[in-house]
Amino acid sequence: MNFEFSEEQLMIQQAARDYAQRELIKDVIERDAKAEFPTEHVKNLTELGFMGMVVDTKYDGGGMDTVSYVLAMEEICKVDSSLGVIISVNNSLVCYGIEEFGTEEQKEKYLKPLASGEKLGAFLLSEPEAGSDATHQRTTAEEKDDHYLLNGTKNWITNANCASTYVVIAQTHPEKRHKGINAFLVDKDSPGISLGPHEDKMGMRSSDTHSVMFTDVKVPKENRIGEDGFGFKFAMKTLDGGRIGIAAQALGIASGAMERAIQYSKERKAFGTEIANHQAIAFKLSDMAVKIENARNLCLKSAWLKDNKKPYGLMSAMAKQYAADIAMEVTTEAVQIFGGYGYVKEYHVERLMREAKLTQIYEGTSEVQKIVISRALLRD
Repeated sequence: MNFEFSEEQLMIQQAARDYAQRELIKDVIERDAKAEFPTEHVKNLTELGFMGMVVDTKYDGGGMDTVSYVLAMEEICKVDSSLGVIISVNNSLVCYGIEEFGTEEQKEKYLKPLASGEKLGAFLLSEPEAGSDATHQRTTAEEKDDHYLLNGTKNWITNANCASTYVVIAQTHPEKRHKGINAFLVDKDSPGISLGPHEDKMGMRSSDTHSVMFTDVKVPKENRIGEDGFGFKFAMKTLDGGRIGIAAQALGIASGAMERAIQYSKERKAFGTEIANHQAIAFKLSDMAVKIENARNLCLKSAWLKDNKKPYGLMSAMAKQYAADIAMEVTTEAVQIFGGYGYVKEYHVERLMREAKLTQIYEGTSEVQKIVISRALLRD
């Protein structure tokens, strides 16, 4: 593995950094307080090619590699993880699944507008009774002559209101359990779809999160992704890649908190000197740096494996679990370094701490990642 980034990768990283530090920082606190969707920022990042950055150019994507994706996600999430998760869902969960497993007709109709940023996508897997245990889907897709009828409820859906295209996981053959699950492309404006209220979340507040209800929603048979019964495998394979995005998001949260803590510790004085000169603070910063670098290496190795067509599911689970846990540790310590100032919104680190918590929960909790990792280790 080459640890030197290409000129193109460095340019993508710099573009993300410049936009985050110049534009996102201006209104991130206000959007968090108001739970306001970052419409203009999504538009601007679409113009930079970030909404479909890992999709092949023949489908109107950016044609960038996964390493570039990790570099960009880290820089954006140093400032605003709400925007980071919007990018991550569209790239990793929606575009990737269609590009990898969809038909050419599905790619022309759905992938191109998603990759170009003309439309936004959402991934609908979680349910009230099917979170970590995704095998127990209650949403049903009843097969009819030329269509399926969708009924059920999905919850915790990122981009639910602003998306135009849903990728929905539903049970077609309950007697087959997870082998009877299918994945479908569904237009959000289809009759029979309704949304629950906007979720009032602890963190990632300016991302758009709702429950989605389906009542006899007709889905053409040509909108099924893959063979009959492929839905669960589709979801798991898609989540393998999605975990790289969330790991990079957690990495960005952690590194953003550390950068702020370093700057503050050089300015804040106590007992006659800058607090960075006190060993108690210096050692906290040292621990942060080591853990963040470990998380970064796991993220980049996962991305490198994916780019080189090598198995990456185990490594992405390791990256997601470790980076998420480290994000929680580092942001908590950053708040401690800031003291009372860390507890107020103006200094950003309290928001980063709230955002870090969600990375331990969504797209597979830290506990689920440990199940994935341990099963891989114990497999014959």
